[in-house]
Amino acid sequence: MKNQNIFESSYKKIGLEPINETTFTKINTEEQYKSLIKILFLPKGYTLTIDFTTYKTSQESLFFVNTNQFLQIQKTGKEAGYFLFYNRDFYCVQIHDAEVACDGLLFNNIYNMPMTVLSETTQKRIVSLLQQIEEELELQDSSEEEMIRICLKQILLRAARAWKKQQLGQEMISNDVEMEFFRQFSLLVEIHFKEKHTVADYADILHIAPKTITNKFKKLGLAQPNEIIKDRIILEAKRLLIHTTMTAKEIAYQLGYEDPAYFNRLFTLKAGDSPVTFRKKYSNSI
Repeated sequence: MKNQNIFESSYKKIGLEPINETTFTKINTEEQYKSLIKILFLPKGYTLTIDFTTYKTSQESLFFVNTNQFLQIQKTGKEAGYFLFYNRDFYCVQIHDAEVACDGLLFNNIYNMPMTVLSETTQKRIVSLLQQIEEELELQDSSEEEMIRICLKQILLRAARAWKKQQLGQEMISNDVEMEFFRQFSLLVEIHFKEKHTVADYADILHIAPKTITNKFKKLGLAQPNEIIKDRIILEAKRLLIHTTMTAKEIAYQLGYEDPAYFNRLFTLKAGDSPVTFRKKYSNSI
């Protein structure tokens, strides 16, 4: 693989480069990548952190990192990986939801799980698709944009299938209605978590009773919806504490809490430390 191949046209952008011991520092530090959607194909032996969770690959895996997530690769394996990056102008999963139905699964899922472990068969197909993207980028043919987009869609589709098998129960996978409810709830939380903090808020949007949501999650063996909402709020609070200079009081207001003291208690209960202590501990550990 060449060091970097990029397609740019109007506002659209997509690129592909290797991940190895010489390139991972650039991926970690280059400001340009932060505003782009990222897909990483990593063989075994890699260690990386996404937001506040560290992952280690014991076999080939894909990682899907959105623009509001923070990525750091700590260790590379013996084999090179692939780093695919693009903007929403090139491909927006929300606009193309009917095609790939991966929003709320690969991206913005309520588990906050960006990792998809690949079977040998799926891994070979993903690598083949990445190699096709690489070839199209090198050709610079007039049809390359659509060919690359087709390959990207196939990667998303195959990864979504694998993610569902790993993260969700068989009952949900075989039930299209329950699967769509899971995706819809995930997306609603991602959109509204700053101003809607209770299950009743989301029940109003969905035009169902709060108990119905709770019962659906219990039946499917998922965490309780009120905890999922709180977890998303706390994740955002952690991001703001570490990646901005906002005070705990400012963060509380930003996340829709008029009572900063209540927010501090919630954060301490969920994170194990007060906002101030969490920021200090994290800063000292870097």
